[in-house]
Amino acid sequence: MDIAEIDDNGKGLLYFGDAYVESCNLVKGQPNVYLLQTRFEQERDSQVTPKPGQFYLIKSKKSNINYNRPISVYHSEEKKNSKGKREIRVQFMILEKGEGTKELCHMNPNDLVTIIGPSGTPWPAPEKNLVAEKTDNPKIAIVGGGIGVAPVANLAASLPQGSYDFYASFKSGSYGLENIKPSHLFITTDDGSEGIQGMLPAAFSEERVKEAGYKVIYACGPTPALAYVKNLADKLGIQCWISMEHRMLCGLGACLGCMIETTEGLKRCCKDGPVFDSKILEFPKPAARRKPLEKNEEPDISAEIAGIHFKNPVIASAGTFAYGQNFRGVSDVSAWGGICSKGVTLEPRAGNKGERSLEVAGGNMNSIGLQNPGVPYFIENLLPGMLGLGPVVIANLAGSDIESYVEGAKLLDKTDCDMIELNISCPNVKAAGLAWGMSAETAYYCVSSVRVATKKPLMVKLSPNAPDNRPIALACIKAGADAISLINMVHGVAIDIDKGKPFFNNVHAGYSGPGLKPLALRIVYDVIEEINKLPPEERVPVVGIGGIQNWKDAVEFIMAGCSAIEIGQAKFTNPNVAIDIQNGLKDFMKSHGYHNLAEMRGIAQVKHQNELGSANEKAHYKELKDMVLNYLPVLPNASKK
Repeated sequence: MDIAEIDDNGKGLLYFGDAYVESCNLVKGQPNVYLLQTRFEQERDSQVTPKPGQFYLIKSKKSNINYNRPISVYHSEEKKNSKGKREIRVQFMILEKGEGTKELCHMNPNDLVTIIGPSGTPWPAPEKNLVAEKTDNPKIAIVGGGIGVAPVANLAASLPQGSYDFYASFKSGSYGLENIKPSHLFITTDDGSEGIQGMLPAAFSEERVKEAGYKVIYACGPTPALAYVKNLADKLGIQCWISMEHRMLCGLGACLGCMIETTEGLKRCCKDGPVFDSKILEFPKPAARRKPLEKNEEPDISAEIAGIHFKNPVIASAGTFAYGQNFRGVSDVSAWGGICSKGVTLEPRAGNKGERSLEVAGGNMNSIGLQNPGVPYFIENLLPGMLGLGPVVIANLAGSDIESYVEGAKLLDKTDCDMIELNISCPNVKAAGLAWGMSAETAYYCVSSVRVATKKPLMVKLSPNAPDNRPIALACIKAGADAISLINMVHGVAIDIDKGKPFFNNVHAGYSGPGLKPLALRIVYDVIEEINKLPPEERVPVVGIGGIQNWKDAVEFIMAGCSAIEIGQAKFTNPNVAIDIQNGLKDFMKSHGYHNLAEMRGIAQVKHQNELGSANEKAHYKELKDMVLNYLPVLPNASKK
């Protein structure tokens, strides 16, 4: 059971509040390592000060992220200020890596950061008989790799001068060594710019450790280096303490979100650690990495969907790019692989009355109501302009009844648009307003009817509001779909608290934005997994949609099995998002050895495409397949398959 961290009066021992930034500077010789110095007053004398090995959860007061980042204390000082209050100065050495650390690395003097802590277990103090000052044969070895130098340097600074040897390993140059005073300092660099050229074993070898006769090792750094140190300590029977790293939410031991595997079971990195006895740690074997592409070799990011060639896999989704003209003044529209039109219906639609958009956490809500000039006007006045832009042109066809879908498809079939995206998220007026894509039966009926009306490649866009999109996707494929795109927007509700009524006239509105991505990726993943159980000749490509903001998101969807991706609201804040995604995608493929998209498409699918898995999974697949086949006798079988 956790011991409550409170004083005799029931007040918390930790600090939660704001700290002033005194300075934030790039570490000399390093492209992405910063030293952030903060200052704050303790609220009361009972609050604790940080010990070596502990960390604070910190983030910018004006942050765009949700959670504080756990950053180890590099150096700290305590003194009384002019008001007689205990003032704490804490230095953090931070590697700029993600959005959270990027914010922290670019703070200005007098900016505020929110901090919580100090948290975690400190480094265990070495036995007194091992702490001998200024010895030529110290029994303490301190090992730091990269940014992992910070917490061990803090430990070293607390030990007597010359009572330890210090091993520091970097890619290039060195940093974080200003406060240490070891008996011997060993530096290794990958590029040979300082010290010994090579990685940690070049200095911290088995022979060196035996010769030195170390009795205790303290280490922090990259996982491969820590695994090496642990194995060496285990082999030589040396006590070893290792500081681990893990993503954290609360950082206080409450949420159980930062568990790591040990021989004693799961342990909380934030509360039981971050410092652990290396004997109980288990390090997974490193995954094999592909060989990077040759320096002058460019990866192929083209895609093919239903026989249509896309120069790249980035498609502008329906509803957010109009008909391709609006963004021409701020970005290169020709850079897109494809462009979907706004949803067009057979007859013109005026759209919804009242408020139409609202920014919310993680995205936006909108209730546009499919405002459009109708298919005939689109064909005569808008489609020619789209065709002249360069990307693949996809006409997004919506409808309320089967007749309007069919007639719209017939008109589009006579045009030069490259593909039709059939939006079956629209309300079915003959089924109490439920969307066509809410069941396999209605989806099959709609798709099969449109299939006979056009020879154009047909991509069917599914709704995330269906209970299960897997049988619906299979029904669409059986009905003749050449591709599947998903997901459309999720239904949500917003309340105007001043008026005490729903914000949107229609109550429900569509939610989209980065917050949608995990849900979208889950639905896409599951549908592709189901499609992969079909015989290879019956499978169709999938285009992923939902919360995609950058190249990393795109890679996730491709690794889940997508042939391409559609971008929606991200265009509003970054009109160059298509170019940025392509550049990031190419760089990733070069560094990770992917020559084309096919080499990484679907690699995150757990089961092989030709495997049906366990008996339960086979039975489940048969159940889904039977659901689809049961509809076929009563509906027109228009499948091309």
